[in-house]
Amino acid sequence: MKWVLCLMALFAFTASAADISGNWKGSAETANGTVERTFAFKVDGSKLTGETTSNMFGKSAIEDGKVDGDDVSFTITVNMQGTEGKVNYKGRVEGETIKFKVEVQAVGQSFEMVAKRVP
Repeated sequence: MKWVLCLMALFAFTASAADISGNWKGSAETANGTVERTFAFKVDGSKLTGETTSNMFGKSAIEDGKVDGDDVSFTITVNMQGTEGKVNYKGRVEGETIKFKVEVQAVGQSFEMVAKRVP
């Protein structure tokens, strides 16, 4: 019986979503220069919502967001020179840091971004 309880506790621990609610700030070096982006995340179970603001592309709502353990994913829509485009974020939470792989669908470009929790 103890063995079963231990397995259930382990499963509950690994299945819980990382608590990334709050404000984060990220930056990345791209071909177009340094991109800085702030994130205001709201987590409800495994659902991730909120908004994000960039020095290059302004404010965007977080779409299709989810948190699965330490994995985070969401999409935003940005306006690039008058054309809207989707940007996909996939990341992994490591303490007070999230390491994202960012894919800009419209231009077929991807880059790495590191975000840190803002106290």
